[in-house]
Amino acid sequence: MQNPITLIFRALRLWLEGRLRMERDLAGEKLEDRGECFCAFRKIAVRRSSKPGAIFQVRFRFKSFSAATNRWLSSIPIPLIVAQPGFRSKTWLLGEQTGDFIGRYELDTVAAAEAYWRSLPLSMMKRRAAAGSLSHEILALQNEEINEGAEMKAVAGQIKQEAN
Repeated sequence: MQNPITLIFRALRLWLEGRLRMERDLAGEKLEDRGECFCAFRKIAVRRSSKPGAIFQVRFRFKSFSAATNRWLSSIPIPLIVAQPGFRSKTWLLGEQTGDFIGRYELDTVAAAEAYWRSLPLSMMKRRAAAGSLSHEILALQNEEINEGAEMKAVAGQIKQEAN
């Protein structure tokens, strides 16, 4: 299991180095998943010069509290998220019809994306997810350029999808 103190210090270092960027203007960033439109409400990224190698996407519904409360609560683990090995960015999205949440992550490699499924932040989220609502997928990115502000979509083949 990951040590939360180590992760917090790693996140603090990224912040002090000026490498964390919180994007505020997400109007128009949407994602369609299983016929539902999801709207982005928060994004954080680590500044890096190379391109990401994988997308990790998790979809779930919280078992308690309203969507508004869970939007606020979802900011608490940010230091644990940005400190994960291979982390590039995370976009938080909320489903317009179901109230389901999607977390869409860019990571360095497929191996980093697979490891994220077993990470401390994901284990915390899994405990708060409603039974049967949790699924994830990992996409390997081809050597196509990922432009900041581009429409979010899969740019490569699906590697793994699991439901819990």
